[in-house]
Amino acid sequence: MSGPLDGRAALVTGGGTGIGLACATALARDGSAVTIMGRREDRLRQAAEELEALGGGGSVRWSAGDVADEDAVARAAAVAAEATGGLDAAVLSAGTGTAGPLLLTERADWQALLDTNLTGAFLSLKHAGLAMTRSGGGSIVAISSVAAAVTHRFMATYCVSKVALDGLVRNAADELGVAGIRVNSVRPGIVPTELAAPLEADDHVRNDYLSQMPVRRLGTVEDVANLVRFLAGPESAWITGQNISVDGGHWLRRGPDIEPWIRAGWGDDAAEGRV
Repeated sequence: MSGPLDGRAALVTGGGTGIGLACATALARDGSAVTIMGRREDRLRQAAEELEALGGGGSVRWSAGDVADEDAVARAAAVAAEATGGLDAAVLSAGTGTAGPLLLTERADWQALLDTNLTGAFLSLKHAGLAMTRSGGGSIVAISSVAAAVTHRFMATYCVSKVALDGLVRNAADELGVAGIRVNSVRPGIVPTELAAPLEADDHVRNDYLSQMPVRRLGTVEDVANLVRFLAGPESAWITGQNISVDGGHWLRRGPDIEPWIRAGWGDDAAEGRV
């Protein structure tokens, strides 16, 4: 049975776990040849086996590496394009997070997060875009965050990385449209993943998240992947430059209250700006 993405190829960074794996699953299920990139070779192998078991019809490949390493990103884009002779979609899902008082943030910690969330996204967009220009265009979808839409106290570095990512998406969409390349981002709210596990596990933080959502439930990786699949495919051929929230409406209100963590970890003075 043929799928709507038969004959197409996609690259998914951060594709071994969480939202990235769910996006790779949605693409593979509809027939796309999928290449997943991540830092953990063992996890990539396992994820590739899961994707192959779907029987979507497209090949499944993986390429180990860090998105902050340009050579590794270029290699992954090349592997993805080899599957069908061109690259049609790229999902930029590799990311990390942190929390802490802004005035106590070390430069090295600031830079390490930006290296993954922003520079890694830029390198992935660059090399996916280069491959797409050679094959007549395509769709790039970046995984942003509700933290790009509303402030999150004590999560400034993460917020800034996602605000900047959304800016990169809009500028890339404006510049690359002439080459037939669409660029969009999705802004997930809190979704149970390895990265979000500490937020979800804390009753106070989880309940505060829920109180800020008109649709009051945690998201799922499939909620995000369904939107990514739409933006990556031909159904969204006239959509570009968008930063779309998929968060139960969380972006309408405010970020979560993690102040108790800051008081416990850094003390009352840090939580109240007396550093």
